[in-house]
Amino acid sequence: MKSFSVISFSAVLGLLAGCSSMSDTPPGTPVGQVLEKYGEPTIACPDADGGRRMVWSTQPAGQRAWGTHVDAQGRVGAVQEVLTDEAFRRLSDGRWTPEQVRCEFGPPADISQIGFGSGRQTVWAYRYRQSKAWDALMYVYFGHDGEYVTRFHPGLDFTLDPERWFF
Repeated sequence: MKSFSVISFSAVLGLLAGCSSMSDTPPGTPVGQVLEKYGEPTIACPDADGGRRMVWSTQPAGQRAWGTHVDAQGRVGAVQEVLTDEAFRRLSDGRWTPEQVRCEFGPPADISQIGFGSGRQTVWAYRYRQSKAWDALMYVYFGHDGEYVTRFHPGLDFTLDPERWFF
């Protein structure tokens, strides 16, 4: 299974080397053309309308991911970068389950547990460029029961360039 992840990750990294970005894909493009050009998505989740949500992610080491909705006829909607401050702010609206977060942003770079006893929480960390400038992690907390997002916040990502942060 690890070799598949390495291959998928390598394919997504290849996206960054090209002249165009996934975001340049015109809405209405047949999903087959997108798959041919960019490969299989990291995650695909069914939508209520018979379509599906697809996310291509460079997690756990990368800082970018692109998502789109594919309608029941197999046409993609707007392809947007999803690991952004603006996109993460949507977590403030409604109640987000872990599955909804995974389908919206792709898999996290890291999943950890914090706290003790009944105060224990699951925390997902997404590597991204905060304000398109800073190496950061967006921490998404799923309360003590793990069922819904209770809060989220960015923090600096020291793993990418640790020497820069310590004197």
